[in-house]
Amino acid sequence: MSVKDYADKDYYKVLGVSKDAKPEEIKKAFRKLARENHPDQHPGDARAEQRFKDVSEANSVLSDPKKRKEYDEARSLFGGGGFRFPRGGQPGSAPGGVNVEDLFRNAQAGGGLGDIFGDLFGQAAGGTNRRGGGRVTRRGADVEGDVTISFEQAVDGTTVGVQMVSEAACAACRGTGAKAGTVPEVCQTCQGSGVRTSTNGGVFGITETCTDCKGRGLVVKEACEVCSGSGRAKSAKTMQVRIPAGVTDGQKIRIKGKGSPGENGGPNGDLYVLVHVRPHPLFGRKDDHLTITVPVTFPEAALGAEIEVPTLKGGKVKLRIPAGTPNGRTFRVRGKGVARSNGTTGDLLVTVEVEVPAELDEDAKRALAEFGRALGNRNPRARLFGTSHE
Repeated sequence: MSVKDYADKDYYKVLGVSKDAKPEEIKKAFRKLARENHPDQHPGDARAEQRFKDVSEANSVLSDPKKRKEYDEARSLFGGGGFRFPRGGQPGSAPGGVNVEDLFRNAQAGGGLGDIFGDLFGQAAGGTNRRGGGRVTRRGADVEGDVTISFEQAVDGTTVGVQMVSEAACAACRGTGAKAGTVPEVCQTCQGSGVRTSTNGGVFGITETCTDCKGRGLVVKEACEVCSGSGRAKSAKTMQVRIPAGVTDGQKIRIKGKGSPGENGGPNGDLYVLVHVRPHPLFGRKDDHLTITVPVTFPEAALGAEIEVPTLKGGKVKLRIPAGTPNGRTFRVRGKGVARSNGTTGDLLVTVEVEVPAELDEDAKRALAEFGRALGNRNPRARLFGTSHE
C-alpha cells in the first residue's frame, strides 16, 4: 500500500469511533462490527465480506499503539497528498506550527532525512532493509585507507593517523539536496516509500528502488548547487587508528562503523586499513616468531662457544653454541618474539651461518693445512661416490 493510500484511509470512521478513542472503545467497536459482517453470517455477500476486511484492517492499525502513532502522523502530514499546512500558515510549515525548513536544517550529518521521515512510512511497500518498515535505508559505503609502519611498530602495536575520504551530508544543504531556501517534496512516483513494486507481466511482484528519487523518498525541484541534489559530498579527514601488536604486512584491519554515513537511518559503513610494514635490516618474521641469522667462525662452530645475539628491543641475549654445530642450524630463544593476543609471546629463532674468510694470511693458511693433515685429509664427499647400498 502506498503512503498516500495509507494516509487517505479513515480507520476511525471505518470503526465508528472518535480519533481520541481509548483502546477499549476500539476493541469493542471492532468486535461488534466483525460479528455483524462476518462472512459466515452473510454467505455470498461480497459487500459484507469487504466490510469485514475493512474493519479488520482498521483494527490491526488502531489496536497497535506504534502503528496507530505512525498512522496519525502520516495522516497529519500527508493526508490528501503532499504536505498539509495549517490554515493561515506559511509554505514550509508543518502541522503544529513546526517549520519544515528548520527540520531539514537540523538534520544530523549521516542520519540524513531518515530521522525526520523514516517512522512515518510504516505501512509502505514491504522490504527487508527498512527503518520502521517504511523508506529504504542504506548502509554507508565502506572506506579504505592504507598506512606504512615500521617493523618495530608492527610487533609492538601503534596508533597512526589514517587519511580517508568518505561521503557525508552536504554542508551546503545539510543533506536535503535542495537549494538554499527550498525544501524537498515527497516523491509522487513511490509516494515517499523510496521503492516501487512491479510485476513485469508475471505473477510475483518485484520491489526495487524508485528511479525517480533514487530511494530517498523525496525529490527536489531546485537542486543544491554544491552536491547537485544528491545531499552527499566528499569529506576528507584524518582518523587515529589503533594498529594491534603482531600485525603483518598486507593485513587489513576493520574498524566497524567508521566508514561513510548511512542514509535514511541506515548504519555507517566500515573503515578498512591496509597495513604495509617496512622490512628490518636484521630481523624477519615467521608467524609469531622473530628470526635472525647470526654469523659464527669455523672454530666457534667446531669447538663450541657462547655468543651474544641482539634482540628487537635493543638488548642482548647469550646463546650457547655446542661443539660441532653445522652451518644453518637454528636455535630458539624463548619469549623474545611477537606478543600474542592471549598474553603469550613468540620466540626468537637464531640461525647460525659459518663464515668463511675471503682472504687468509700465510700463518692462517699454514694453520689450516696443518688442521687438514690432523684430520687425515678425510674427504667428506667420498660417500657420494661409493657403491650403492642394497
